[in-house]
Amino acid sequence: MRLRTEAVTMIVDICNRYKDEPSPLMLILSDVQKEYGYIPLEVQEIISAKTGIPVSDIYGVVTFYNFFSLYPKGKYVIGVCIGTACYVKGGQNVLDKFSELLKIKPGQTSEDGLFSLDGLRCLGACGIAPAISINGKVYPKVTLAEIPDIIKEYRDKESK
Repeated sequence: MRLRTEAVTMIVDICNRYKDEPSPLMLILSDVQKEYGYIPLEVQEIISAKTGIPVSDIYGVVTFYNFFSLYPKGKYVIGVCIGTACYVKGGQNVLDKFSELLKIKPGQTSEDGLFSLDGLRCLGACGIAPAISINGKVYPKVTLAEIPDIIKEYRDKESK
């Protein structure tokens, strides 16, 4: 994949913005994720060239934190909590049902580009487990029976 000139310029500008920071990587990656939407290898190589940070270190950070992505995200990012409280209350089953209905695995985006699915370690919503988040909107005590309607709600938004 070859990045467009505008994208390269934007990434270089972000790197330059933090050139005087003692530890700029998280700041750079955060801004690139916000502006570009994801952080593929080609972007990591530009960041490496501008900062001197090895690509292997950048890749390690990008893959460690779930708020960074190597791939484009869908319009609606579904985060299913599978932390302890949610897991005990059926969070894994909720994740599996979304995966089955959307025909994607966690970390993937649906073919139509509408949905991305992520398994999250904690939403901070243990009292309403199992919980999911879609673009920041939290759904409490999600049951398997509700999942088709939740998906339909977002699909219907697109047909209006």
